[in-house]
Amino acid sequence: MDVQDLIDEVIAREGGYSDHPADRGGATNMGITQAVARDNGYFGAMQALPRATAEALYRRLYWEQPGYAFVAELSWPVAAELFDTAVNMGPPTATGFLQRALNALNRNQKDYPDIKVDRLLGGRTLAVLRAFRALRGPSGDIVLLKAMEALQGERYIALAESRPANEAFLYGWLANRIGSGARS
Repeated sequence: MDVQDLIDEVIAREGGYSDHPADRGGATNMGITQAVARDNGYFGAMQALPRATAEALYRRLYWEQPGYAFVAELSWPVAAELFDTAVNMGPPTATGFLQRALNALNRNQKDYPDIKVDRLLGGRTLAVLRAFRALRGPSGDIVLLKAMEALQGERYIALAESRPANEAFLYGWLANRIGSGARS
């Protein structure tokens, strides 16, 4: 599996054009909001957003810019989960979930030091992920993913609780987003 496979999965899951009245993101196509499209140079009708444009935006904004390819060198499943969460919640939130989970899994800094939850993927976060994997091995990915997905699920429920209109999306978020990152 590679990043193109992740992009293809997200586009298939997101579907085509939508402009749901309860969605604060407004008009979207293939999961790309009009605001993201406009901020990145696409000014045509959202219904006509080219697939190639959506793919390029996913690759650049949710894989390359946040640095998830560096995570993929250490753990493909964790990188895939970061990408998938970033698409829906933004790279800072996805990266913050990774940092929080790594801190919570270090047994009060007995295994490796805490890192600052700055929501940016940098050398320290990668070093801690490397230390976690050296200690726990590839099977540790399963536990790390569960921790990240628990944080993601909690965020979805909080969004629904804070804005009742979001309840229209909660079932789909939980059904289609939790555990949807690639596991191979």
